[in-house]
Amino acid sequence: MVSGALGPIDCDVHPAVPGMAALLPHFDPHWREVVESRGIDGLDLALYPPEAPISCRPDWHRPGSKPGSDLGRLRSQLLDPFRTSFAIGHCLYGGPMMFSEDLGAAICRATNDWIAREWLDHEPRLRASIVVPLQSPELAVEEIERRAPDRRFVMVLLPAGHELMLGRRSLWPIYAAAERHGLPVGIHAGSALRQAPTGTGWPSFLIEEHVSFAQTFQSQLLSLIAEGVFTKFPALRVVLLESGFTWLPNFMWRGTKMWRAMRKEIPWVDRSPAEILRDRVRVTLQPTDAPPDPAMLGRVLEQIGSDDMLLYSTDWPHWRFEGDDPLPAGLPPGLARKLMLDNPLDTFPRLQEVPS
Repeated sequence: MVSGALGPIDCDVHPAVPGMAALLPHFDPHWREVVESRGIDGLDLALYPPEAPISCRPDWHRPGSKPGSDLGRLRSQLLDPFRTSFAIGHCLYGGPMMFSEDLGAAICRATNDWIAREWLDHEPRLRASIVVPLQSPELAVEEIERRAPDRRFVMVLLPAGHELMLGRRSLWPIYAAAERHGLPVGIHAGSALRQAPTGTGWPSFLIEEHVSFAQTFQSQLLSLIAEGVFTKFPALRVVLLESGFTWLPNFMWRGTKMWRAMRKEIPWVDRSPAEILRDRVRVTLQPTDAPPDPAMLGRVLEQIGSDDMLLYSTDWPHWRFEGDDPLPAGLPPGLARKLMLDNPLDTFPRLQEVPS
């Protein structure tokens, strides 16, 4: 573990909304009536059924309860035994998936207010991301402006799959607001299911969707680069959550090769995709899609070419590792402190503050 005053900073944990009833007190009267009269519930954006084995580590599972829905278990299963100094919670609930922009915005507001009241107010080690209605950039900016003054919110959260490529200019107001408030933008595995998750249509099985999501992250990264988001917003950082990272070397090589051949098409991209990624993109550790030989992991990290990109995460309560050490075998000496403490502090400036 990290030595010194601070323990590890967990950049990806998942407080779960127990059900729509938990959010009802956080709606205004109109939207509470809409939600109740229409019977809206079950809006989890997780990519697997609640009872699938991967949804919760066996020793963290409690029959009859939804994984991730209990703050006491977050403390006893993660914060205390792992000596976690901060954990950033990402609530994957259904606001971003609604076809109604107004209803989506209302659910996002309720979700953010719920996690602030029921989790952040009761646990000083916990931070959160701002859930926004991606289907309406205008309403997304309103929610960022509403919640950004609460310094316990340290990132803006977007799903990896939605109606548009994330680099498109209609979404730029979201990045402008995030940059203005010093908030990274997190892109999390998940989808509003507007488009097929593969490049050749809809899959039949869950495993196909899970494996193909690496392609979704690659497409979104290339969109952000080619459309000029990193050029337009020079202070913006992007964090990939649950994307895996061993695909990065191939993506960097291919992206740089194609950029050299076609750079006249996108003259605003004035350096290679590999350089941009190393400078502006961060990636959480779990799930670690590592090769079976630990020695090969060191080679992959060497090929990525940066000690700054990886961020420590456990993905609590999901089943990604056994025991109390989420660090994969084969990490180069000295990298543990960087990814567990130094890199998160650099990526999330608000973690260095003491909220009032």
